Amino acid sequence: MREPVDTGEPDRLYTLTQGRCRADDDTFDLVTLIVSECEPTPGMQSEHVRILGLCRRPIAVVEIAAELKLPVTVVRILLGDLLATSRITARRPPVTRAVASQPDSALLMEVLNGLRNL
Repeated sequence: MREPVDTGEPDRLYTLTQGRCRADDDTFDLVTLIVSECEPTPGMQSEHVRILGLCRRPIAVVEIAAELKLPVTVVRILLGDLLATSRITARRPPVTRAVASQPDSALLMEVLNGLRNL
């Protein structure tokens, strides 16, 4: 039987993120691969220690969130802390040619509107 994801008590999540509610930038999407660059040091926040342990091999942000049973937003904030101190490396998957050659959303909206007018 699957266990529900622990979204945690709001107070706990507030404490984990030191009151921050979103990551500083868009460095981490769901499939960004994270790799630890060092071992945990004494005094580190326990979630940071767990993340460094999980990231000994490349692992996606969404997998880290699942393993820690934390919301992705909270994990992104924690990863931002580790990236700022050079304890992890973030690797975005390469954009495939098929994705890069897809039409933009404005063109698709024009086509959709044209089809609706028929």
